[in-house]
Amino acid sequence: MVPVLRFELGESDILEPFPDTVESRFEKWLSAQEASGRTFSEEQKEWLRMIKDHIASSLDIEVEDFENVPFNRKGGAFKAYELFGEELVGIMGELSEILTM
Repeated sequence: MVPVLRFELGESDILEPFPDTVESRFEKWLSAQEASGRTFSEEQKEWLRMIKDHIASSLDIEVEDFENVPFNRKGGAFKAYELFGEELVGIMGELSEILTM
């Protein structure tokens, strides 16, 4: 529904499935992070992809979402904080903004 609204409002020239848009934006964001010297471990990338997938289906993410599948199967909020530390909430907000803009 989001892509249709953006297309109809003239905010987008191309009508494409929202998950495709999110995937493209995520890959650009990840490349930009790595180009700027910010690297992520494979486990962190797995979590970033889970966060991306959640945002693609829910348009947002909150720490409380880590209590649900698939996050809780990987250690939930505790594991997320272990992996990202104080940067977790900032990364979540940044991804929500970039992926849904």
